[in-house]
Amino acid sequence: MSFHAFGLSEPILRAVVAEGYTTPTPIQSQAIPHVLAGRDLLGCAQTGTGKTAAFALPILHRLTDRGNPPKGAGRRIRVLVLTPTRELAAQIAESFRAYGRNTALRQAVVFGGVGQNPQVRALKHGIDILVATPGRLLDLINQGYVDFRAVETFVLDEADRMLDMGFLPDVRRIIARLPEKRQTLFFSATMPPAIEQLAGAILRDPVRVRIAPVQATTELIEQSVCFVPKHHKPQLLAKLLAKKPVTRAIVFTRTKRGADRVARHLNQSGIRAEAMHGNKSQSARERTFASFKSSRPPILVATDLAARGIDVDGISHIFNFDLPHEPETYVHRIGRTGRAGATGTAISFCDHEERPLLKDIERLIRRTLDVDQDHPVPASALPPATPSNGSHRGSRHSRGRSNGHSQPRHPAHSGNGHHPSGRPAGGSFFGRRRKKRRHAHALRT
Repeated sequence: MSFHAFGLSEPILRAVVAEGYTTPTPIQSQAIPHVLAGRDLLGCAQTGTGKTAAFALPILHRLTDRGNPPKGAGRRIRVLVLTPTRELAAQIAESFRAYGRNTALRQAVVFGGVGQNPQVRALKHGIDILVATPGRLLDLINQGYVDFRAVETFVLDEADRMLDMGFLPDVRRIIARLPEKRQTLFFSATMPPAIEQLAGAILRDPVRVRIAPVQATTELIEQSVCFVPKHHKPQLLAKLLAKKPVTRAIVFTRTKRGADRVARHLNQSGIRAEAMHGNKSQSARERTFASFKSSRPPILVATDLAARGIDVDGISHIFNFDLPHEPETYVHRIGRTGRAGATGTAISFCDHEERPLLKDIERLIRRTLDVDQDHPVPASALPPATPSNGSHRGSRHSRGRSNGHSQPRHPAHSGNGHHPSGRPAGGSFFGRRRKKRRHAHALRT
């Protein structure tokens, strides 16, 4: 099947050819005919499956099929695309610009972190397509700069990330201002109950498209796990990056502060690295992203939310410095490599407290990750291969019932459950508390 089979207009087909597209992806094959027909659509597909073209191409066709838009300020917003992050908003706007290069349509993107004046000027000048993040869009609505009365199509992209970031109340406020008679396209990588409820409230008799079960997306990706204590992870990462044939890599951390720490450690180790997360200014994030797309990219260290908008080819390695709490997030992370028929490598670091998270991931992808024994962290520093007595001590599920450590961390302990003198470790409850206080004092000093 080719893009010509959809009946797209000639200017859009020329742009598709210029972008190097030949065969539609599964979500494009299933979604484009329904969007062209004006149906509401509920799409469940992960990052990297071609969702943007699945809605942008038919939307552009429907707009151009009705003739040229009015010129200048007489243009009114006919398409609204709402997305959670600045990076994703910028990339979607760029896609509309690329696919619509041979049309007279005009688009703009609005997001926070930058001055609003250029965005206001674009709105006043007149646009057909608006791509926005919720916070800045609400600000501009409240200031009277946005008129939704002519909106024909509304796209809510990455709805589950909207939920994670606490944007759902803002999304509902924006939807309440849209015309009731419209086409709504709803995309989400996962469907938690709150997202299902929102979809049910805003969609009318939708076509449901579910693409790429998670286990099918990982066939071209070599996946492995390194069991390593948390405090050895920076050392291991630096040595693996120096050892592996890395061309372009993303390192995922759970927190913004963690991303900064990892990037700093890599730079101190002589490895070019840049952190990207929500605390960075928009200009800094754009510079980092442009650098990552360059011919000599640095290692990108990012949080999940900041990386959600990254769509870059040629990523050879994904490193999960911290395992995610949601197993679906693992699939989204590693899906940035192994694209377009290329192979990729995903390496995860797992300390003892993350063992339950690893089990959740393996259950979701229906396979056991290969254990990498050939890495430069000493074997004596590794946690045991399986948690003792079958319990996940120290996990987020049982943190209140244990001290959170599977092995003693104080250098005076041998790690085999006994004091160096040969006496059993532990003792009475008060004795253990005294030991923990002495341990904490030793670590502070």
